Amino acid sequence: MSISPFLSVNCPCDEALRWTKKQLSRADLHAVQTFDLHTARAGLHHCPCPNHGMEDCDCQMVILLVYGDAESPATIFLHGNDGQTWFSIADEPRQRVDAKLLAGIKQALDAPISVPQSA
Repeated sequence: MSISPFLSVNCPCDEALRWTKKQLSRADLHAVQTFDLHTARAGLHHCPCPNHGMEDCDCQMVILLVYGDAESPATIFLHGNDGQTWFSIADEPRQRVDAKLLAGIKQALDAPISVPQSA
């Protein structure tokens, strides 16, 4: 599977996720969250982070299915680490992303990101 980042933002994944959902909604695209690493790890004790070991960290991965007018959704991965978030879209021969949907997603997320910092 080809997964290469197309966008990087300087904010934690949770904040980037809220911004992403808002931007996609404004573009008449519907995002459905299908995976959250924090939730998946919640029931596991002594599950070390590959980057930080057993220390608390902000590593996160979220997977969204994004629906537009196309028959099939696009799969977006948000991967966050150390206050930075990278966005990738899954694109492989068995799961080709509709060109119009891909353009709509990238256009929706092209706006400069301004996420209020948590106090």
